[in-house]
Amino acid sequence: MSLKYLNILFFSIVFLISCIFHKKMGNHKTGSEARNFVLKPEFQKYFEACRVGGSIVVYDNLKNQFIVSDTIEIQKETLPASTFKIINLLVALETKVISSENDIIEWQGSTDTVKYGYRPEIYHDMTVKEAFEVSAGWVFVELAKKIGKDQYKKFLDECNYGNGNLSQGDADFWNFGHFGISPMNQVEFLKKLYDGNLPFSNTNMDIAKRVMITNEYDIRAKTGWTRDGGINTGWWVGYVENSKGVYFFATRLLQDRKNNTPTFGSCRKEITKSIFKDLEIIK
Repeated sequence: MSLKYLNILFFSIVFLISCIFHKKMGNHKTGSEARNFVLKPEFQKYFEACRVGGSIVVYDNLKNQFIVSDTIEIQKETLPASTFKIINLLVALETKVISSENDIIEWQGSTDTVKYGYRPEIYHDMTVKEAFEVSAGWVFVELAKKIGKDQYKKFLDECNYGNGNLSQGDADFWNFGHFGISPMNQVEFLKKLYDGNLPFSNTNMDIAKRVMITNEYDIRAKTGWTRDGGINTGWWVGYVENSKGVYFFATRLLQDRKNNTPTFGSCRKEITKSIFKDLEIIK
């Protein structure tokens, strides 16, 4: 074979390898910049102290840096539970199912207390804002019935949020069924919300950010907890904005319900805050 054809073959192989490499790395880029990961396996001690499995993703917006507890679990998709209320609020506003966060939703008179637990303090007419704050799931189920899964499919695809599996028969596909999102995907979505890079009006995105305020450590966030499939899946997702910068985060706890512990709910925030202190994000 001539030198000319050897050169052609060589450069063809190099090009092919380059294409394969970039294809594989395509899911590991933010814009045109390669992602910068810092692995912190020592964060697992906080999950172990709570007797849960779990993972966390923190994104330092200033450094363009992902700080992660592992590299496998942060990509695993599970039900988002009530963290879905963030995008649910946005979809309800954008589709004009509600006109503002202050719209009042009428209590329907009953709910499935086996699925959702018995919470008499939320069984009354309330605004969407209050429902977000106290995590009154029945309000968002009522909104979901009006929105419809076709609209959800459209916005979830456009936002690149979750795995797109809306096969759950009931309206509440974020607490039950096969819909899933990973901690990494949660953080990606939150950054888009912060930057205003989602298919919603700026007014509606500002409403969502306002409703997410927790009044602690300048955190805007939402918790989540579902017991589907015999597993406690708990979340705390959001972002911290302070004089040091903006930090997006998604913490997920997983626990077999055979090993229930009374601290599962509180551990979602406690673990996250301990890690924030280690990273000197908060004091």
